[in-house]
Parts: sequence; structure tokens; C-alpha cells
Amino acid sequence: MIGVVIVDDQPLIRTGLRMIVESQADMFVAGEGGDGAGAVDLARTAAPDVMLLDIRMPGTGGIEAVAGVLAASGATRIIMLTTFDVEHYVYDSLRAGASGFLLKDVTPEHIIAGIRTVVGGDMLLAPGVTRRLVEQYVRRAPQPSGPGEELGRLTEREREVLAEIARGLSNAEIAGRLYVSEGTVKTHVSRLLAKLGLRDRVQAVIAAYELGFVEPGSGKSVP
Repeated sequence: MIGVVIVDDQPLIRTGLRMIVESQADMFVAGEGGDGAGAVDLARTAAPDVMLLDIRMPGTGGIEAVAGVLAASGATRIIMLTTFDVEHYVYDSLRAGASGFLLKDVTPEHIIAGIRTVVGGDMLLAPGVTRRLVEQYVRRAPQPSGPGEELGRLTEREREVLAEIARGLSNAEIAGRLYVSEGTVKTHVSRLLAKLGLRDRVQAVIAAYELGFVEPGSGKSVP
């Protein structure tokens, strides 16, 4: 069973999301809250598989609460919800540690699919969209002179896999490019995430650009 916590300051939104989640035989609502502080408490007490977390709430907002939620329940996957299609919200959410991002006006089918996607460890956003967002915001920050020392922990094959992740490729696509099995790719992904202290592929894309491993705009890895 997939446990889901819903955090939104609007009771009507919470009711709608509860109905969507409970329509699935393998999902249940593990708790509800109305602000960021409540989100952290629920993460600690309920330890849900997934948290649907509103970005804009009175007091502690969703983005500010992400770090506390992950500290309280590191296995929880966070999907940020908002009525605002603003790119900096997407980037800030992903950088904080969220696993995905959805607008509140998406269909119930999209919400269910999103929950299943992050539980499976994949990106909720399309990989290419994630990459473009990261590139856009990394360009605005001072660029590192070269790959960070963290990347020295990776094997040559793990560096190749990281470069392909940063380009937005799926495990199956990476397997085809590197002439290995999809299972082998999954193993490399798990190991590089562990070595770099990252939660998922979204964080890997961000790290690849922010550490200077991939050049914004080119998608090419730095030797």
C-alpha cells in the first residue's frame, strides 16, 4: 500500500485530493495538514511514501518545509502542488529536494500517475523540461571552474551514466547508448546517487550542472 499525506491550506482541495487517492485500491491517505509546520509533523508521525505539498500556504510555505519533511522522513517522496505555472517555483522545489511538481488543475489521472511515478523513483516532470529549467537557472549563477571533487568518487562508467541522466535520457535509453542492460544502468544510477548523496534523478540532473560536470546549453560533459 502507498501511504499519501496531503498538505494544503484549503480544505476543499484536501477533500478533492483525498477522494482521488482513496479511489485507488493500493493507496490510502495517511494524514492531512494545512501548513508547512504541519507537513513536517506529519512526515515524522506518518512517514508517508508520498506527500502532496502545496507551495503557497500561510506561515511556513511548501518550499521552506521540504528540508524539514525530508529530515523527518528521508524516504518520503514530495510532489509540490500549485495553481501557479511559474518556472522559479519548479526549480526551487526540485533543488530543495522535491521529486516532482504538478499544477492543481491537472486531471485525477495525472495525480495518480504522478504518485506512482515518484514512488518508482523517477522524475515527475519530463526529463527534458527538468533539464531546460536547470540550465536556465544555473546560467544565472556564477559557474564553477570545472567538475567538483565530489565527482571524483564516481567510476568512469558512473560518470557516463550521470551525463546521460543530465541529458534527460531514461534508463532504457541509456542502456541502448552504452550497450548494457537496463538492470546494469539501474545499478549504476543507484551507486552514483549514493556516492553523491542525492535522492533521485532530478537531484542528479541539478548536481550535474551545478558541479560543472555538464555545460549549460550543450548537454556535453566536462572532461
